Amino acid sequence: MLINPTIEKLRDMKLKVMAQLLSDSDPALRELSFEERLGIMVEKEWESRKNSRIKRYIHKASFSINACIEDIDYTSDRKIDKKTLQTLSTCTYIIQKLNIVITGKTGSGKTFLACALGNSACRHGYTVKYYRIPELLLEIQDAKNENIYSKFMNQLQNVKLLILDDIGLKSYTLEESRDILEVAESRYNKASTILSGQIPHTHWYDLFPDPTIADAIMDRIVHNAYILALDSKKSMREVMAEKMIREAEHSD
Repeated sequence: MLINPTIEKLRDMKLKVMAQLLSDSDPALRELSFEERLGIMVEKEWESRKNSRIKRYIHKASFSINACIEDIDYTSDRKIDKKTLQTLSTCTYIIQKLNIVITGKTGSGKTFLACALGNSACRHGYTVKYYRIPELLLEIQDAKNENIYSKFMNQLQNVKLLILDDIGLKSYTLEESRDILEVAESRYNKASTILSGQIPHTHWYDLFPDPTIADAIMDRIVHNAYILALDSKKSMREVMAEKMIREAEHSD
C-alpha cells in the first residue's frame, strides 16, 4: 500500500505528528496491531497539540517572570502555606470563579507567586493575562482615546485568569478608580482575578478617593478571594539568585 498520499493528506489536515510517525515509522511499531499503532499516533498528536497550546497561552499571558509552582521555596523563614498553594495549583478556584489576593513587602515573592499560579493555569488549559496595574490603566486610557474601549474591556472579561500586579504603588484618581471598578465589575462571578501589592488589602480603601467606589471594588475582589499574606526574612530575588549560583556551580 502506498502511504505517501496518506501522509500528504495528514499534513494537509495539519496532523503533522501523525504524518511524521507514519513517514518515519519505528520498526517496533510495525509489530503492533493497527488499533495499537493508531492509538499511539493519536496520543502523540494530541500531546503535541496540547503542548503547543500551553506554550501559546504562556506567551500570550506576558508574564513578567518565568515562574512555576514547582520552584516555590517553602523554607521555614518564608511563611507560605504549601497546602493552600497545592490547592490553588489545581485551578479549582478558576472553575469556582474565585479571586486571589497576594500581599507582602518588596522581595517577598508576590510577583513570582502570581506568575507561578498563572503558569499553572495555562498548563490546565486556561487563558491568562498579566498586567502591572500602572500599565493596565495606561492601556485603558489608550483604548478610550482610540475608541476601542468596549473591545478592550471585552477582551479582559474573556480572559479566564487576569493577574493585576503592583496595586497600591500610588493613590488612584477618580477616573482610574472607575476604570479599576469597571474591570472588577466585568469579571465579578464570571472569571478569576489575582491582585498583588505591598499594601495589606485592609488598607486598599485608602487608595481610592470615593468611598463608594472603594467599597464596590473591595466587594467584587476581596470578599470572594483567597488571601495570601507573604512574610519572608529573605528576599525571593535573593533565594532565586542563590539557586542559580548553585546550579551554575553544579554544572561546572
